[in-house]
Amino acid sequence: MLEKLLQYDTELFLYLNKLGSPTWDRLWLIITAEFTFVPLYLVLLYLIYKSYGFKPMLIFVLTIALMITFTDQITNLFKHTFQRPRPCRLDELVNEGMRYIAARCGRYGFFSGHASNSMAAAVFGGLVLRKHYKNLIFILLFWSFFVAYSRIYVGVHYPIDLFCGMIFGALAGFGFYKLGLYFLRRFEKHNVS
Repeated sequence: MLEKLLQYDTELFLYLNKLGSPTWDRLWLIITAEFTFVPLYLVLLYLIYKSYGFKPMLIFVLTIALMITFTDQITNLFKHTFQRPRPCRLDELVNEGMRYIAARCGRYGFFSGHASNSMAAAVFGGLVLRKHYKNLIFILLFWSFFVAYSRIYVGVHYPIDLFCGMIFGALAGFGFYKLGLYFLRRFEKHNVS
């Protein structure tokens, strides 16, 4: 059963990956670049500051740092435990016409760090700011989906890598949102005392 699932995953990867064209390559390389969305993160921090104030923003920054560290470490643990080679590492996929346009190809791909981190940030940011910006979470989820899809487009992840990364990221984002609220309540309680 697992073998069949992985076969379908490879077939879906090849289908989606081959939809790409040189016309759009530059755009998808920008979307998949690690630092492309730093301005978005700065805007989110500004919105948190505007909504909560400076000290609560610092509490959320600490929580975000913990969340990113956690998602990165768990992602790496999964990659080194399962050791599923990335598609760009397999000659048979290249021979089947796979498009590979990324700058580098790591060894293992299950599950995607881009998918988990972008989804964690989307869920966390969307939940923290939902009282002030109701539709922001939908924009962030849409953005996270595009970041994840970019990994298929450039040839470095299978769909299952992305799906599992996004599920893990959503759970991490929700968990760290709750942790951030706990820290914030403790801070506010301490300041009142």
